[in-house]
Amino acid sequence: MLKQGVIAAPALSTCTGVVLAGGRARRMNGQDKGLILLAGRPLAAWALAALAPQVSTTLISANRHFDQYAALGAPVVTDAVPDFAGPLAGVHSALMAAKTAWLLTVPGDAPQSPPDLGLRLATAVVAAQAEVAVATVGAQRQPLHALVPVHLAAELHAYLASGERRVDAWYAQRRVVWVDFSGQAAAFLNLNTPAEVLALERDGFGNQTRLF
Repeated sequence: MLKQGVIAAPALSTCTGVVLAGGRARRMNGQDKGLILLAGRPLAAWALAALAPQVSTTLISANRHFDQYAALGAPVVTDAVPDFAGPLAGVHSALMAAKTAWLLTVPGDAPQSPPDLGLRLATAVVAAQAEVAVATVGAQRQPLHALVPVHLAAELHAYLASGERRVDAWYAQRRVVWVDFSGQAAAFLNLNTPAEVLALERDGFGNQTRLF
C-alpha cells in the first residue's frame, strides 16, 4: 500500500490526453489555428495523432468550429470561462471532463510532440513526488506540454475565478518537476503564423513517419 501522500506512477490507462486548440490565434490572420492545414491535415489532427498512442482517451479543447474539431475523432470540450480566457481555461475544462486520474496536455499548434512525452513526464512526477510535470528544452519551458492530476481541477477553477490567467503563475503555486527534452528540441516546434506553416511544409513535413 502506498504511504499517505505518495504519488502512484501514472500509466497509460490512467491518462486522458487533450489537444489545446481553444485560442484566438491572432497571428493566423483570424483563422482558427488548429484547423490550418499542414501537409493536407489540420494542425490539431497532427497534434492528436502524436498524443493518442500515449493515453487511454483523448479530448480536444476548442471554442469555435466544433463540428470540424469533432470530425478529427475526439470529443470536444469548451471553456467554462468566457472570452477566450487562455490555455489554462482549456486545461480546466479537460480536467473536468476527464474520467482518468491524470491529464496529458499538448498545444494544438505543435504538430509532432515527442512520442515519449507522457512516459517521461510520468516517470519524473513520481520520482520527484511532484504535483505536475512540465517539459523544457534546456532553459526554455514548454508550459503546455504537461502532465496534470485531475484532482487539481478545483484549485485551477479557483485560480481562474480570481481573474488570473497566467500559466507560469499557476505553476508557481504548485510542486512542479521540469523535465528536459533538449535532445528532442525540434519536436516542440509550434507554428504561429501562416509563413511558419508553409516553411515546415517546404522542409518536407508529412513525407515520412516522423520529421524530427
